Amino acid sequence: MRVDFKVSADAAGQRLDKFLRKRLDNLPLSHLYKLVRTKKVRVNGSRAAVAQLLQPGDEITVHVLQAAQAPPPKPAASVRQDFRVLYEDEHLLAVDKPAGLAVHPGSGISGDTLVDQVRAYLARQGRVTSEGEFKPSPAHRLDRETSGVVIVAKTRQAMVRLTEMFTAGETDKTYLALAKGRFQREEGSIDLRLAERQQTYASKRQRGVNLQNALTRWRKLAGGPEATLLELTIETGRTHQIRRHLEAIGHPVVGDSRYGDFPFNRVAQRQWGLRRMFLHSIRLALAHPLTRKR
Repeated sequence: MRVDFKVSADAAGQRLDKFLRKRLDNLPLSHLYKLVRTKKVRVNGSRAAVAQLLQPGDEITVHVLQAAQAPPPKPAASVRQDFRVLYEDEHLLAVDKPAGLAVHPGSGISGDTLVDQVRAYLARQGRVTSEGEFKPSPAHRLDRETSGVVIVAKTRQAMVRLTEMFTAGETDKTYLALAKGRFQREEGSIDLRLAERQQTYASKRQRGVNLQNALTRWRKLAGGPEATLLELTIETGRTHQIRRHLEAIGHPVVGDSRYGDFPFNRVAQRQWGLRRMFLHSIRLALAHPLTRKR
């Protein structure tokens, strides 16, 4: 399968491997590196390097190979279903992922993931994929502790088109968050550049900390002196963007174990019984990848 990307100005400055990990997140990392190493990834027609920095307008071509043999999946009947189905047709499955459920396997991840549960759900419906066929996979990421909408591609055609749509920013994402403290205004925006995560020490020395544009818009729904319920939309898709932006302005997401106010989190747990990070992807609007209907 061939997949093509064009680097937008917003995505420029990223390393090639980070750019591809976001857009081909159904591939194991080891397989992605193998694609680069074996010249299956080209940038502007030339051989690519894992750490090369992308420029606006760069054209990336990826020839995706079959991944290495994975361990046999557990019987579908033994895999639980923690998600709720929001929409389904022959190409798409939209689910409501609960907080605490990882989307993909990875280091430090134990137990079933959303990928495991979705494939087991489809297998119980009689949809079993043979070796070498496309396996239904999420078309984007959602943090493990964030709940909400995740779109799963059930067919190769849907995955290719969805990847293009997420890359081009042709989706509208809306979140709910409970943030610490009182917001004086009814709405506003956070236009604050964020440092690229996962930079190596060598790359920081070579080009400094790579700052990327990031814009988050918010609207107050309800609140008091202790916390405020916000509706947020993001116009860029930086890693942990909402969490990092709210932390930067002194109003971290309640329950956030990484960027949050830890003493306040303990108070929220004790007084309000809140035992999770209060960030939820409430809406994901996009045209259907095949029919183009919204």
